Amino acid sequence: MKEDYINNIEGAERRFISPNIEVREDEAGNGVVEGVAAVTESTTDLGPYSERIARGAFDNMLNGNIVALFNHDANFPLARSINGVGTLKVFVNPEGHLAYRYNTPNRSYAKDLLDAIRTKDVSKSSFAFQVESEVWTYADEFNGLEKDLRTITAFKRVIDVSPVTYEAYHDTSVGARSLDTLKTELKRITEARKDLADFDLELLRQEI
Repeated sequence: MKEDYINNIEGAERRFISPNIEVREDEAGNGVVEGVAAVTESTTDLGPYSERIARGAFDNMLNGNIVALFNHDANFPLARSINGVGTLKVFVNPEGHLAYRYNTPNRSYAKDLLDAIRTKDVSKSSFAFQVESEVWTYADEFNGLEKDLRTITAFKRVIDVSPVTYEAYHDTSVGARSLDTLKTELKRITEARKDLADFDLELLRQEI
């Protein structure tokens, strides 16, 4: 079984969503594929925690090296954008979601994919990314959350966007590790504050 390229990128994650991919024809009659790779301001249950992408999280970071792949397979490139220039258009649509568009290249697998999208055999999208900043809200009896909530406030990088055959939330380990790290740090800070409070109380007693 071939290795997934994303395993070699530190901190990389993937998410899959359900909005349909659309196909239209350009003036030359070529198939243009357009899809939404990520939805903002929508909470998704990822199992160990929930996740939300804040509106504006994609601002100022869409001019990198972003490639469109079929099923995230680096052997099946569809289009690429480098510094905002190339055969791939990645943009934030009016709703604030991450969208992409490309003209179907003259490659057999790309033409087969176009046919599969037209027949709705392929209708999902996905994107691979690295996070720049995030905020965790821990579930408790006061905020009414059933699970801890991770809000991604800024992305460091969008690695790829992909039409995919199956949707799955299998790459949540990075976020889970981030949650565990934050909880450990929070516990350490809480214990340190308690020790300091106990020390101050003991000093106060000695002064009395």
